Amino acid sequence: MTGTVSRAWPRTAKLDAPRIIERIADITGVRLTLEGPAPGGEVGAAYVRWPDGRQSVLTEGRSRSGPLVDRARRAGVPTARHELAAHVDGARVIVQQRLPGAPPATIDPSLVRQMVALNDRLAGLLLDVPAPEPTELYLTGDGPGFCLHQPLAEHSTRTAELLDRVHAVGAAHGSAMVGDDLVHFDYHPGNVLVDGGRVTGLIDWDGAARGDRHFDLVTLRFWLTGRDERLLTPIDRRLAAISERRRDTYWAHISLRMVDWSIRHHDDATVDHWLGVAESGLPG
Repeated sequence: MTGTVSRAWPRTAKLDAPRIIERIADITGVRLTLEGPAPGGEVGAAYVRWPDGRQSVLTEGRSRSGPLVDRARRAGVPTARHELAAHVDGARVIVQQRLPGAPPATIDPSLVRQMVALNDRLAGLLLDVPAPEPTELYLTGDGPGFCLHQPLAEHSTRTAELLDRVHAVGAAHGSAMVGDDLVHFDYHPGNVLVDGGRVTGLIDWDGAARGDRHFDLVTLRFWLTGRDERLLTPIDRRLAAISERRRDTYWAHISLRMVDWSIRHHDDATVDHWLGVAESGLPG
């Protein structure tokens, strides 16, 4: 094992906004105008304008996440309304409301406290919905385009050892998340918008699922590990309420997801960063 990023693994394609806009016009008759790329995101998003002058955001994603986003909004979480959803050449694309604000230039304790408070609003939002199968966390088998296991097995000795630890958590605790909360599933500062220090939007709900809202706080904790301890304190206070089993299970998932994604899409420095964070929180 060399520790060199493998380019043989499948990579998620970037958003091809001009092509998608043309196909939306072909399929729906709606002619959107491309205004340029939106900041942030791994796959990408684009600003578009409707014929009546409204601005929106074009992304690829799951159109079925719309009702979950609506529930979050009714609970006081600032989310974007889905304005158009279509299937374009086998992929779902969404045009959604453009919210005010921009991704935060800096991450400070106030932002983290706001994110913790927004997480509280997701508690019990799906209590009235019949429970489907538990949400899979892919600790023992590949996810659909993410949480792939083989890249870790083959990238380096360290990533293979991490994969063994992920498998051990899955064997001990299972590979599913249960609960009646609404889970964002990718809860980190890159997916919030701020204006004047106030959170004005929580975006990228493509992975939204039913489960335990503390999963999102473990994800946030993972992203902020290694930064100023003042950022971690409000998160750790909340996470003190959950069992070690749950924390280990959620940490194993985000470790697998971030290290796999980095192997397939980023450089060795990025892999090493997330690998170090992952190792710091996993048992074994």
